[in-house]
Amino acid sequence: MKYLISFLIRFVPRKYLQLFSHFPLKVYSFFMKGDNVECTVCSQKFTKFLPYGRLHPRENALCPNCLALERHRLMYLYLKEKTNFFKDNLKVLHVAPEYCFIDRFEKMSNLEYITADIESPLAKVKMDIEDIRFPDNSFDVIFCNHVLEHVEHFDVATKELFRVLRPGGWAIMQSPQDMKMAVTLEDPTITDPRERERVFLQSDHLRLFGRNYGQELSRAGFQVTEDQFVTEMPVELAKRYALPMEEIVYFCQK
Repeated sequence: MKYLISFLIRFVPRKYLQLFSHFPLKVYSFFMKGDNVECTVCSQKFTKFLPYGRLHPRENALCPNCLALERHRLMYLYLKEKTNFFKDNLKVLHVAPEYCFIDRFEKMSNLEYITADIESPLAKVKMDIEDIRFPDNSFDVIFCNHVLEHVEHFDVATKELFRVLRPGGWAIMQSPQDMKMAVTLEDPTITDPRERERVFLQSDHLRLFGRNYGQELSRAGFQVTEDQFVTEMPVELAKRYALPMEEIVYFCQK
């Protein structure tokens, strides 16, 4: 299974995976019912999660019911336990919305929820985050996960996100990181797609962030809290939810 999933996410266009992959996985999920792991997003329980990843698929990663990955389960739990997301009336901009969140967030009566992306078929608004067509101070909350490694001009995009966030608002902007690197890696001289995939994790990534990612975000004006939320919970609970044990939540305030 892990090699099949690796092949599909490497070679099938992303838009088709976004539109259709949940159908066969929901069927498959019935055969994985159990009580070893639990998804924080959909609350379903399984013997294990599915493997997921391009070059080296991660075991116990993908919820077959809602398609939440480790980082999505972490973010959902973080939103419930450490933010006002489920309590206050908020206007939300969700860039490159993840399948596991869209329906849930759209049904929340306290949210004015706007999805946007430059190409995703799941988003309602077509938008380039280097040129956001919303006025200053438009949103209380912004989600922009696993996007900033793709954009050509990182500083332009983050300043645009800061511009449309209201004072007192907050954003979560996760990105792939290599915590062994002190600083972000960019190298446009690497042009071979397979080599870029090896170095940057995907051939369409323009950079791989290092430990200085929070500092990079702060250049746009954000007050960045590097929250090691997952380390605060019991290890057995983190394992049950199959959370990414080294992932830092970058909570960015204006």
